[in-house]
Amino acid sequence: AREPEIVDICMMLSEMGAHIDGIGTSTITIDGVDELDPVEHTTVGDRIVAGTWAVAAAITQGDITVRRANADHLTIALDKLQTAGAVITVLDDGFRVEMDRRPRAVDIVTLPYPGFPTDLQPQFIALNAISEGAALVTENLFEARFRFVQELARLGASVRTDGHHALVRGRPTLSGAPVEATDIRAGAGLVLAGLVAEGTTTIYGVSHIDRGYAGFIPALVSLGADITRAEG
Repeated sequence: AREPEIVDICMMLSEMGAHIDGIGTSTITIDGVDELDPVEHTTVGDRIVAGTWAVAAAITQGDITVRRANADHLTIALDKLQTAGAVITVLDDGFRVEMDRRPRAVDIVTLPYPGFPTDLQPQFIALNAISEGAALVTENLFEARFRFVQELARLGASVRTDGHHALVRGRPTLSGAPVEATDIRAGAGLVLAGLVAEGTTTIYGVSHIDRGYAGFIPALVSLGADITRAEG
C-alpha cells in the first residue's frame, strides 16, 4: 500500500471526497461515503516504464532522458545503475541516464516498495547478462518471475536458477534467436537483450509488451533501434 501509484490514487480519491487514512503507510483505512465529486487530476508517471528506459540506456551504452518521471520513486534501481557504471542526472521532471562503458554486474534483491521492484528484475537480469562479472538476483515477491531466464538463455545468457535465486554470469555478447515473451516484464527484458544481441532476435507474444508499454517499439525505433513489427 506504499507504492506511489497507490498513494496517487488515494490522493485523487481524497480530493473527490473520500475518507482515507494511512495514505503512504502499510495500512490504509477507508470509510465509505455516499458520493464522490468530480476532479481534475494528473496521474503519477509509471515508474516501471521509466525504470525500463533507464536500463535500456545502460544496456546499450546509450544516453536517454526520461521525462515525467520521479527519480525518488526509483531510488534503489537508479542506485544500482550507478553501481553498474551509469551516470544519473536528476532533472526537475525526470532523469537522464548515460552509459559509456560495458556495465558491471549488480546484485539484486526484490522487496516491496520502497525496495527494489520485482517488475524491474527481468530488465536487470538482461543487463547483468552482458555485464562484467557475475551477480546474484534474489526474487522475494513473484515466484514465476524466473521463467523468463529460459528464454534469455536462448540468446546465450548464462543464468542458473535455484529456488528464489538466480546467478547471472555476464558474457561479452549475446546471439539473436527466436524467444517467447511470457509476461509484460519478461517481454521488456527480452527486447532489451535483443537490442544488444548479435544478429536477429524474434520475439513472440508481444501482446504482453503492449499491455505494459504504450508505444514502446516506436519509441525505441526513434532512438535508433532496428526493430520491425510483424503482424499476425
